[in-house]
Amino acid sequence: MSNASPVRVQIDTNLGSISLELDAARAPLTVANFVQYAEDGHYEGLVFHRVIRGFMIQGGGYDERNSQRKTRAPIAIESSNGLKNARGTIAMARTNNPNSATSQFFINHSDNDFLDYPGQDGYGYTVFGAVTSGLDVVDKIAETPTGALPPFGRDVPLTPVVINKVSVLK
Repeated sequence: MSNASPVRVQIDTNLGSISLELDAARAPLTVANFVQYAEDGHYEGLVFHRVIRGFMIQGGGYDERNSQRKTRAPIAIESSNGLKNARGTIAMARTNNPNSATSQFFINHSDNDFLDYPGQDGYGYTVFGAVTSGLDVVDKIAETPTGALPPFGRDVPLTPVVINKVSVLK
């Protein structure tokens, strides 16, 4: 673990703003990855495409037309950093490959200890920060009516929840 200072970011959505503090000391690769995507403007115009009340809200990969945005190469998993998938924490989404996280992230809507390292698959999911304000916005997003929309199937907000911008605060 490094001695890196926490990084503050703000996610501005069409439903309000969420402020987070990212733990660069315990998840340095993941925080650097997220910050680079934010600074590149990658998240602007993307949506929360998977919303499950009482579980999590996921975004960072698809636009309002459900088209996937191109990403950089995946990063190595940092899930054994001691951070937990508790309500209000932010973690990286990934495929079944533990080292497949790119730009997609999720904010835990409840305590999801089954996602903690080592998890059900020996890896879990990398937590890299926590909401410092705007948990009411997370709740509002989690309450958004969802349905089955292509290409995802289910849990897609029927009215898009758009990420207008992710700002790194200096």
